[in-house]
Amino acid sequence: MSATLSPTKAAAALRTSARVSVELLLVLVMAAVALWVLGRMWSVVWPLIVGLFLTTLTWPLTRFLRRRGWPPALAASVVTVLFLLVASGIVALIAVPVASQSGELTDGVVEGIQKLREWAAGPPLNIGDAQITGAFEAAIDRIQNSVGSMVTAVVTGVGTVFNGVVTAVLALFLMFFFLKDGPRFLPWLSRQLPGRLATDVPIVAARGWDTLGAFVRSQAFVGLLDAVFIGLGLWILGVPLVLPLAVLTFVSAFVPIVGALFAGLVAVLIALVSNGLTDALMVLAIIVVVQQLEGNVFQPMIQSRGLGLHAAVVLLAVTLGGSLAGVVGSLLAVPVAALIAVVWNYLREQLSELEPETDESHTGAAVPS
Repeated sequence: MSATLSPTKAAAALRTSARVSVELLLVLVMAAVALWVLGRMWSVVWPLIVGLFLTTLTWPLTRFLRRRGWPPALAASVVTVLFLLVASGIVALIAVPVASQSGELTDGVVEGIQKLREWAAGPPLNIGDAQITGAFEAAIDRIQNSVGSMVTAVVTGVGTVFNGVVTAVLALFLMFFFLKDGPRFLPWLSRQLPGRLATDVPIVAARGWDTLGAFVRSQAFVGLLDAVFIGLGLWILGVPLVLPLAVLTFVSAFVPIVGALFAGLVAVLIALVSNGLTDALMVLAIIVVVQQLEGNVFQPMIQSRGLGLHAAVVLLAVTLGGSLAGVVGSLLAVPVAALIAVVWNYLREQLSELEPETDESHTGAAVPS
């Protein structure tokens, strides 16, 4: 005997589906409105983001000085001046030479792609020219745009006087105030919010700050190790443009997975053009060894479990961020995804049927010291 469909249950299921669909639609509309507002306010939002990133890098030293009894204003001032000195040295010694060689780097990458195209058209692959022309032309355009954008991001990101002066100045002022008054923000925020929000929002903000700080500091250190080891290998093999390639490797580290592949491809192509196939294969081997050391030794030691994001989530986030906002979107995609994960995990804790046992400990850790 076949079961009959219950009209009551079917109607209830439809009503539930309709209600959930409307609620999801409202959430998507609100998200779209929020993104639109951020876009309209980007001239203010971008210095704020840069200031937060700089603060995560300089906060450990500031915290060390404050714990030694230094007044907040003095500690923030000293750290800001030290940062300016270091940034000025980077601009003078690294960023300006890298910018001057960016055209040569781009031309070398394009020539390397052309060599690969010729090799793919010959034996043993014998791939027809019509099959690969479109793909290689798209790759050439993509590499030209990406290399130029990455170099530009390096130059502007370290506060160069040639581009992004307003953003750099605003970010530095914001960094100073974050270093000076940051620990007072969460208590102030708790006093401004009503009811349960006075507890929930500061906890989420504290966890988000810890996550952002862990990401920026660990990626910067791991990127520095990658740049040093890969740059040393390129220098030993006599590959040209070692400094731009090392800087590109460092910047690419802030785009997990995709950035390493991009920087490695550029280094191999430059080696192929300048030194030949043998050295290009040796460069590839060096990059693979360094990346394995990074993934299996450096990052677990520095970052523990990292951001707690699956590799597939990282790839999707970077792809989406790059399609929405180019290089800037790729750089911000993983931190944004990690912050969304922080909010989601906290909501799951609060919406679970059993109260989390460590809720009080989270509350006590809301204010960084």
